[in-house]
Amino acid sequence: MKLHYHPISGHAHRVHAFLSLLDLDFELVQVDLARGEHKSPAFLAINPFGQVPVLEDDGHVIADSNAILVYVARRHGPQWLPTDPLLEAAVQRWLSVAAGDVAFGMAAARIVQLFGRPDDMAPLVARGQRTLALMDAALTGREWLATPEPSIADISLYSYAARAPEGYIDLAPYPAVRAWLARIEALPGFVPFVQTPVGLAA
Repeated sequence: MKLHYHPISGHAHRVHAFLSLLDLDFELVQVDLARGEHKSPAFLAINPFGQVPVLEDDGHVIADSNAILVYVARRHGPQWLPTDPLLEAAVQRWLSVAAGDVAFGMAAARIVQLFGRPDDMAPLVARGQRTLALMDAALTGREWLATPEPSIADISLYSYAARAPEGYIDLAPYPAVRAWLARIEALPGFVPFVQTPVGLAA
């Protein structure tokens, strides 16, 4: 098993963390985004979208972080993606949040700070705050977002929530989210997401 990734990518981290939590044997292959390696013909041959992460497993190539989480859960960690229709729907709902509101809120705000982009931070921060408020409400009185035990829904949302302060989004108003982050970090095999000194973390 081979994971093409970059350490500052939250999308890549969610897969890296999940493979580690499952104690799978895998090789990390760092893609040099700064030098445009993800747009090279060799990389585009395995992922025409030119994005990390990409997983190679047993002759199969799977791109997109949430698609990889689903694949790995079904093949190697079925307890992380229940087959009960209601529970599976709950997991899928949060995967959609990770691909939508998180990507265009917390993740985007962090990227602006990391790379000094001239984007307007206000709507990104506001979307991130709204998403965290919804997560905090969902986590109040329960340990995990979608299911009684941790699921790939939790893994898909962890990385950018944990580093929201790098995009000037304070976690202090969200105690249930902060407790949830700590629970994920305490799981056996968890690997931390790199921290960068930008935003509130500067």
